[in-house]
Amino acid sequence: MELGVTKTMLAGGVLVLPVLAFITSFVFWPGALLKAYNWYWRRRLGLVVRYSHSGSYRFCYSSRGTPGGATPSMLLLHGFSATKDMWLPVVKHIPRNQHVVCVDMPGHEGTSRTCAEDYSIQGQVGRIHQFVQSIGLDKRPFHLVGTSMGGNVAGVYAARYPAHLSSVSLVCPAGLVYPTDSEFIIRLREMEKSQEEEEAIPLIPTTPQELENMLRLCCHTSLNLPRQVMRGLLDNRIPNNDFYREVFMEIVGEKSRHSLQENLHLITAPLQVIWGKEDQVLDVSGAAVLQAALPGCQVELLDNCGHSVALERPRKTANLIMDFLSAQEVTGEDAKKHS
Repeated sequence: MELGVTKTMLAGGVLVLPVLAFITSFVFWPGALLKAYNWYWRRRLGLVVRYSHSGSYRFCYSSRGTPGGATPSMLLLHGFSATKDMWLPVVKHIPRNQHVVCVDMPGHEGTSRTCAEDYSIQGQVGRIHQFVQSIGLDKRPFHLVGTSMGGNVAGVYAARYPAHLSSVSLVCPAGLVYPTDSEFIIRLREMEKSQEEEEAIPLIPTTPQELENMLRLCCHTSLNLPRQVMRGLLDNRIPNNDFYREVFMEIVGEKSRHSLQENLHLITAPLQVIWGKEDQVLDVSGAAVLQAALPGCQVELLDNCGHSVALERPRKTANLIMDFLSAQEVTGEDAKKHS
């Protein structure tokens, strides 16, 4: 009898301890819990975190599958102050046999932090090229996807290294001259006029309210996240805010602000453009700029969607990219038949 009671108590303890650990983490260390959640999600999706080096410079990335499949490998570049994990909702809807690589952009998450030169758009393009070479992704043409800041980098990469790419998808890319100012650009101009260096940058929150404002700016649909999740997001961002400010000043500086615009004439790879119609960070009018400069590009405008396309419309984004890849393969096969 006593042995049975002891076994029951032990079994109960085994169940209770993880629950207590979860509750404690959620209350006291929500940032750590969010990182654990991303680890779990990567594991479920079959993504493995790896590291590669170019000299002393370290890149952190996650990948799934192997190159050489029916479609080209896919490299995804995240936006400002995000990480490779921002692509998890999209990767969930990409076929398991598709080789995908999500890299932390220069200085972000697990990739080396060096100096401001690396954070300019041209600097980031150079580092991404090193990454591509370090993992052998340049052995056959691959498909490049970039969003926001990563879209600027992807576009300039396509201009500089056309032979490496089979095609490109730009999602709400930065780096253009937009016919219509977005809410964010209007605020940015007001900041420049005030010339107050310590004025809060809308994309670098330091308080729960500022984080809420940022999410409202980036997402058309309200996320309604629990308070502890919001706290976890903020806890994980605040230690990096000085770095984010340094990167931000580089990418909005004169050398980088219109990098994509200045390189559009050099892009020769098949191009897909995906944009949320309600984007308040980078106005959807940028899609018309791309179409005017590159008439052959395929433009997809998403209803009821803001700047965070990968978060708001992950299934649609994955389907659009995969359909575009399939279409390029068909076009390539037709070209071979007629040659």
